[in-house]
Amino acid sequence: MPFRTLGLEARILKAVQEAGYTEPTPIQAAAVPLILAGHDLIGIAQTGTGKTAAFTLPILTRLAAQPAGSPRGTRVLVVAPTRELALQIEEHTRIHARHLPFTVATVFGGVGEQPQIRALRSGTDVIIACPGRLLDLMGRRHGNFSSLQFLVLDEADRMLDMGFLPSIRQIVRQLPAKRQTLLFSATLSKEIEALTHEFQRSPELMQIGRRSNPAETVTQLIYEVPKHLKGALLLHLLRDSHMDMVLVFSRMKHGADRIARQLEQNGIRTATLHSNRSQNQRLKALKDFKSGAVRVLVATDIAARGIDVDGISHVVNYDFPMHSEDYVHRIGRTGRARAVGDAISFVTPEDHGDLRLLERFIGRGIVRKRAEGFNYAAAGPARAESSRGGRPQQHAHRLQPSQRRGGPGGGAQQGGQGGQKAARPQGQRRQFGRW
Repeated sequence: MPFRTLGLEARILKAVQEAGYTEPTPIQAAAVPLILAGHDLIGIAQTGTGKTAAFTLPILTRLAAQPAGSPRGTRVLVVAPTRELALQIEEHTRIHARHLPFTVATVFGGVGEQPQIRALRSGTDVIIACPGRLLDLMGRRHGNFSSLQFLVLDEADRMLDMGFLPSIRQIVRQLPAKRQTLLFSATLSKEIEALTHEFQRSPELMQIGRRSNPAETVTQLIYEVPKHLKGALLLHLLRDSHMDMVLVFSRMKHGADRIARQLEQNGIRTATLHSNRSQNQRLKALKDFKSGAVRVLVATDIAARGIDVDGISHVVNYDFPMHSEDYVHRIGRTGRARAVGDAISFVTPEDHGDLRLLERFIGRGIVRKRAEGFNYAAAGPARAESSRGGRPQQHAHRLQPSQRRGGPGGGAQQGGQGGQKAARPQGQRRQFGRW
């Protein structure tokens, strides 16, 4: 199904075509007609399948169809859990609306509030906000949402997990009751689903794929390793040049900093992303990771929500996630837009109970692997050979292309530090999957 069959406004369709995309993803094909018809919607789909465009495209189409003399003001409010996700939504909204006269702004903490106050006061058409800063500014009577027509709660499960439900309730109470409310999430428990009755009217429930099931194009592997050898094992695996763009998850902020220091000391260019980093530091880390200036990005769960980077070859769960939903979100950072990717999880003896719960949650067992040539009997942390200098070796943890469920393998072998992004698999069609 081409995009032109979805009923999008001509200028929006032009922007989509200029971006080089022709076919909508399944969630876009299912959601766009429902939103254009005016329905409230609960959209559940695996991360990386295109939820952002699934709501921005029809909303912009409906705004563009309104008469020129219609009341102006903030007509769209998108609420997201993290500033990274808010910036991602803003970027895609601007791309979609490039030929339209709409204004877009973000509202979140960690940066100066004066530009955000001006955006709220001026009646910016589309506001994309995190709950904390938005509620603070609304409490000081900044912003007029009397003309609001669309409310979007993106990554709703994560917002509720992060304790934002009271803030969201306070925000919603100050919005017009007559509005279209859209709720999107990668995972949605029955308990959270029940809460949507507070915010929506007779919503359509749309589910793409099996609930809580990670993307089918991601190869999932478990490495059982003593806790004190996790750092050495990560260094050992990074000698494989196929691991050329790696996102590493740490449970704690200080742990992320410690991992990054160890990698840097061994010649691996690394950046960190967590809530103790300033907004400028976080933006630079993402920019360097996207450009290939750094090979590894070490992040915590909260900071990583909304990371949208093409070509991530591997996600490594250095610390096993505390919640099964976090595992689904973490590994969804690779295998995006129907590309292939690997998700590697380090499991210590203390993690076995959580691993069993995860496998029940996703409805499948995860393959166990051992790293070829790694000394599992070492008494303490080992400094693995630096990845700088010499040609990295390819290790057995990487499945061969013929074994991968998602199709042909990613990039060709790279030398040195592997800072180049992997090549796109042959024959892979560009999709709106990361939008």
